[in-house]
Amino acid sequence: MDLSPAPFFEDVAGGPAGGAAHWLTTSDGTRIRVGHWRPEGEATGTVMIFPGRTEYIEKYGNAAGEFVQRGFAVLAVDWRGQGLADRLLEDPRVGHVDKFTDYQQDVRETLKLAEQLGLPKPWHVIGHSMGGAIGMRAVLETGLFASCSFTGPMWGIFFTPLMKPLSRLTAYWGPRIGLGEKTPPTTSLESYVLIQPFEGNALTRDPGMYRMMQDQLTAHPELALGAPSTIWLREALDECAWLMAQTAPDIPCLTYLGSHEQIVDRKAIRARMANWPSGRLVEIPGGEHEVMMEPPEVRDPVFEEMAAHFSAAANGQTPELAMTR
Repeated sequence: MDLSPAPFFEDVAGGPAGGAAHWLTTSDGTRIRVGHWRPEGEATGTVMIFPGRTEYIEKYGNAAGEFVQRGFAVLAVDWRGQGLADRLLEDPRVGHVDKFTDYQQDVRETLKLAEQLGLPKPWHVIGHSMGGAIGMRAVLETGLFASCSFTGPMWGIFFTPLMKPLSRLTAYWGPRIGLGEKTPPTTSLESYVLIQPFEGNALTRDPGMYRMMQDQLTAHPELALGAPSTIWLREALDECAWLMAQTAPDIPCLTYLGSHEQIVDRKAIRARMANWPSGRLVEIPGGEHEVMMEPPEVRDPVFEEMAAHFSAAANGQTPELAMTR
C-alpha cells in the first residue's frame, strides 16, 4: 500500500503532537482519509475511532489526546462522502452512500493501513453514531477487535411520532421516483453546528466543545456536510434493522447513552445492550448525543472508563465501572 500523505489540519485538531493523515483508495476507487497519533514510547494497543455522519478526523483531536496520554495509539477515518474523502454526489453538501455496506470497504482499507503502520495490537474500536453501525458490522465480520465501545450508536434512528411515517415514506419511495439524491423534507444542506445556536442544540451541553466544532468548520469549510440523501436514509434504516437482528458478538462492549439523546433511537440501544452477554450500558443523566464532547465532569470519567475497559479486555478481565453520574 502506497502511503500517500493527506492534509491534516493540526491548527484546529487540538490533539497530541505528531498527528498525520494518509489518503487511501478503496476497492471501488473511492478515496478516503485516515489520521493517526502515537504516544511517546511503546503503546499498549490501538483505539480506532469510527466517527459519525458529517464528522471528520480533526473533530476527534481531543479524544485522541485522552487516549494517547493513557498509552494508546489512535486512528480515525473520514468515511466516503464526508470530511476530505471523496464526496459522492454533484452537490458536495449532501451526505450519500450507494449501499451502507460500502463503508466496510473503507474499514478494510483502514485496517490494512493500521497493519502497514504497525499500529500495536490489541485493537479496540469506538463507534460514534453512524460509526456505531459501521463499527458493529466490522466487529461482527472481521474478528480483529479485542473489545468495542460505542457512544450514541446508530442502531436505530430517532424520529418524532409525526416524522416517523413521513421519513420512512421518503426513504423508501423517494428513490423510486427519482429523488434518491435529494435530501429529506425539513432538512438543511448547511452544517448543523453552523446554523443551530448552542442553546437548544442536540449534541452537547458544553459551550466550549460546541464552539470548537463551529470554529473547525469556519476555518476549513471543506470539512462541512449537510443533510443526507434519501438513499442514505433508506440504506441506514435497512442497516439498523439488520444489525438489530444479529446475535451480539462475544467480545467486551461498553456503550454510552445520553438520557436526552435526540438523534439515535434510545430504545434500540437499550434493547441491543440488554442482549449483549459481555456488554455494559452506561446512561448519562441529561446527556446529549456527543458523550465524548460533553462537559469535563461527564467526558473525563468516560475516557477513564473506556481506557480501563480496553486495558481489561486486553488482559481478559472486566473492570468495575462507575455506572452513574
